Amino acid sequence: MRKSNKIGWQLLIGLSTLATTSHAHSTQVIIYSDDAYPPYSYQIQGKATGIYPDILRQVFEKMPEFTVIIKPVPFKRGLRLLETGKGFALFPPYKYPNRRLYVNPYSTPILKEEVVVYCHNDVKLPNGLELTRWPQDFYGKTIGINAAFSIGGEAFWQADRDGKLRVEEAKDNQENILKMRAKRIDCYINDKLSIAWEIKRLKQSGRIGKSEYFQLAAIVSTEYGYLGYTAYAEDFPYKEKFVAQFDRILLDLQQAGVVEQVIRTYTD
Repeated sequence: MRKSNKIGWQLLIGLSTLATTSHAHSTQVIIYSDDAYPPYSYQIQGKATGIYPDILRQVFEKMPEFTVIIKPVPFKRGLRLLETGKGFALFPPYKYPNRRLYVNPYSTPILKEEVVVYCHNDVKLPNGLELTRWPQDFYGKTIGINAAFSIGGEAFWQADRDGKLRVEEAKDNQENILKMRAKRIDCYINDKLSIAWEIKRLKQSGRIGKSEYFQLAAIVSTEYGYLGYTAYAEDFPYKEKFVAQFDRILLDLQQAGVVEQVIRTYTD
């Protein structure tokens, strides 16, 4: 009996040592996430929350060579970390390879988003939703956008530079929607699900009346969210291996239906 107990303890100690050694040999990696883009990516008491963090955690669990820490930050700061080479990766930027040269490479697309424009109900557009021309029908309007977002297309940003319309940044979805409700901006451009999610939360909290609504004014584009890596790899010798493993495992999870399962937990 004593011999059996001794063997059991030796086995337990051996397994514990193996686990500790395995963890000690893994590489710690910090990944930054947008802290103000619900339901896709936000933070609750400092913890990354939302559709993207839930998907990526499942990917990272299958990458035992790496111990991944997700740190929520303002999106603008996350981009700056990539630009200066101080940050390794950020999610979920859209892919603008000609505009953000400091982001390279981008991962396999994680999921699809639909970019739309909502306006307050006093905004009169020359055509109905089906015939709205983007961005021409919005000339003369003030369009709200989340800080550091680059959505809308080149013609939209050129119209802003030419003074044909005005782009006004705000911190996040909530601030933009409340500004639109107060008619401090005419319209707001962002992902459709993200806007709907925030309006629902504002109604639940009583900050917007339950019968209030905004008009869907334009469907702009379909975009994909990515894990974007800094183009500067000097401080990240593991970059090539991490990128390859992440893409392979993400594709496996997508094919297994895991991404759709995560999305349903936020939309059903």
